[in-house]
Amino acid sequence: MIKDLTHGEPVKLMFMFSIPLLIGNIFQQFYNIADIIIVGRTLGMNALAAVGAVSPLFFLIVFIIVGLTNGFSILTGQRFGAKDYKGVRRSVVISTILSNLFTLIFIIVCTYLLNDILSWMNVPEEIYQNAYLYMFIAILGLVITNFYNLLASIIRALGDSLTPLYCLIIASIVNIILALFFILKLGWGVPGSAVALIMSQGISGLLCILYVKYKFPILHLKKSDWIFSKLDLSFALEHLKVGLPMAAQFFLIGAGILIIQAVCNSFGPDVIASFTASLRIEQIAVLPMVTFGVALSTFVAQNFGAGYYSRIRTGVKRASLINIGLSLFMAFIMHFWGANIVRIFVGAGNNHIVNLAHSYLFVSSLFYFFLGQIFIYRNALQGMGRVTIPVLSSIGELLVRAFSAIYLAKIISYYSVFYAGPIAWVTASLVVAIGYYITINAFLKKTQNKHRSNT
Repeated sequence: MIKDLTHGEPVKLMFMFSIPLLIGNIFQQFYNIADIIIVGRTLGMNALAAVGAVSPLFFLIVFIIVGLTNGFSILTGQRFGAKDYKGVRRSVVISTILSNLFTLIFIIVCTYLLNDILSWMNVPEEIYQNAYLYMFIAILGLVITNFYNLLASIIRALGDSLTPLYCLIIASIVNIILALFFILKLGWGVPGSAVALIMSQGISGLLCILYVKYKFPILHLKKSDWIFSKLDLSFALEHLKVGLPMAAQFFLIGAGILIIQAVCNSFGPDVIASFTASLRIEQIAVLPMVTFGVALSTFVAQNFGAGYYSRIRTGVKRASLINIGLSLFMAFIMHFWGANIVRIFVGAGNNHIVNLAHSYLFVSSLFYFFLGQIFIYRNALQGMGRVTIPVLSSIGELLVRAFSAIYLAKIISYYSVFYAGPIAWVTASLVVAIGYYITINAFLKKTQNKHRSNT
């Protein structure tokens, strides 16, 4: 259902919007979590290490696509907030063309350079073949990945977080069934989990487009929407001005994780397996903060389009208060039950891997508050169409993360991956916080001056 977020209590609106989004994100994580558990439990630690060694590379590519589609959908949300429904449809057309074009470029480039990239990532020889096959299949399936992410971002831009949830629940169940079938019944091994991942994402996309067809008249495109003019060229450039910096921002975040993975790969399969399990668990742990940030982005985009700047400030303040509670709660969970959660992924007999993964989770969870504030300030700035500061913060995060991981690895070995992330989070959160307050105060001052001139 389409939802107008420009009226009503901000926290209640964002909370109601974020609940189905959170559940949907949890199910989306099942795409990878199911693969990790099934691979780790049925094929062994080397197979788990093969998937884990290249997962950050896959995330990096997907991050770029998500950044593009999320950036494009900000324009869609702003047009919707301004009640420009023709502009909404035009935004959908332009987003579809641009995102598919960039996805095809990614597929060609990544396929050609895959061997060189895996070599740079220090993927061990004993897991190289499985890692290559998993990544090759995942790259070929990027068209499907983009298909789903574009539809989901457009639907969320109109205030509907339920439809992507329903699609993901069904697709996640299908993913588990397919992974078990391909791995256990057909004996496809690690490549089978990649095929299951892509096929389930395709199902998500098909379900989304069917729902749009029957329930979203505002998104029913006409022939006239596909006819371009000089104004559309300007509108396309406007999309790129938001989408490309957001893609760059997501690339920088993914590149930082990729560098840490490369450092981690140099220490062998056990460290890779422990990092893989802990990273998946952390992705679940921070989902509430990520989700509230996405909800805030939609809230800000619609209210920015309507010119309600003070309402944006109120929403950000209250979101920050909620982040304090969320970060403390998740740190508590990671401290006392982190080891038990790791055992779900790797089994009870791998105590060394469990201890390594739990140590990582304990250290990183102490800094979840800073990570949560990054999501809040970044999404608020992006919702206002201000992408330069988030990109700068991502550059800072990448540099600090890479320096910390590489430099500390010489001093404290693989424990460097424990501290690289938290150090980077503190740095990036300070940059986006300063940028947000400067930006929102400038808009509020502009509104006040306009009000004075009218009176």
